[in-house]
Amino acid sequence: MSGLHKSPFHGFSVEFAEHRLYNQGDSTKHIDWKLYAKSDKLFVKKYEEETNLRCLLVVDTSSSMYFPLGKARTFESPDKLTFSLYASGCLCHLFYKQRDAFGISLVDDTIRQLTDIKTSFAHRQSMFTLLEQLLSKKAEYNRHTNIAEALHKIAECVHKRSLIIIFTDLMNLVDNTNGFTNALQHLRYNKHEVILFHVCDKDKEIELNFDNSPRRFIDMETGEQIKATPLQLKEHYSQKMQELVTQIKTQCNNLQTDFVQADINKGFDQVLLPYLLKRSRLK
Repeated sequence: MSGLHKSPFHGFSVEFAEHRLYNQGDSTKHIDWKLYAKSDKLFVKKYEEETNLRCLLVVDTSSSMYFPLGKARTFESPDKLTFSLYASGCLCHLFYKQRDAFGISLVDDTIRQLTDIKTSFAHRQSMFTLLEQLLSKKAEYNRHTNIAEALHKIAECVHKRSLIIIFTDLMNLVDNTNGFTNALQHLRYNKHEVILFHVCDKDKEIELNFDNSPRRFIDMETGEQIKATPLQLKEHYSQKMQELVTQIKTQCNNLQTDFVQADINKGFDQVLLPYLLKRSRLK
């Protein structure tokens, strides 16, 4: 379970990395005397220093995360919030097994909850209890999103050089992505590594695949309503949403932030596999 997140810095730890020539003034403690006997030259052992990972899972709990309504909130048939909570639970268990510190932050228009970041068994159980309470909670309306403001606060109050994993649907960014980009930039400036999971129902929210009967669309965060025939809106709406996703993805790439589109209809492997592959590449 060790060594999953090696440090780029070299120290004298437990994991041998390489030899280098002895320089005058170096401690003789790390000279490889066996190699000296073979080569008649002094070499110092260098070791790879392992780091302890600190991770904060940021979950958007605004009203739009309860989409789609009218279906059972189960592991097999999740809404966006349920999807995010189960994925967070899996990652919490993974961090615990790796002996890494982890915590959870619940946000909407502000930070609703920010837990400690710890490694203990009792902490893991308290995180599972928190997630379980949210899973059993009924959908709440008119809870707005201001994910950018919440991330600015998190950037300041979380220990530097942490891993920040964000689960959000980005639904409040259609007209303005600058605030969100600035928040990501703030996280990166404070040396945090960031992974952004764009949680969505791609079929309905991105591509607007409804039958062509007249429908009433309701904004779950503001209550605003519009009556329309889906076919009239589909082309323009899909184009706008694709532009938003492309813009956010480009900004993430510029800020060296991982962007993963997590479609709730495709299963949890779409969320966890990109993260696990990323961590394995750091070995």
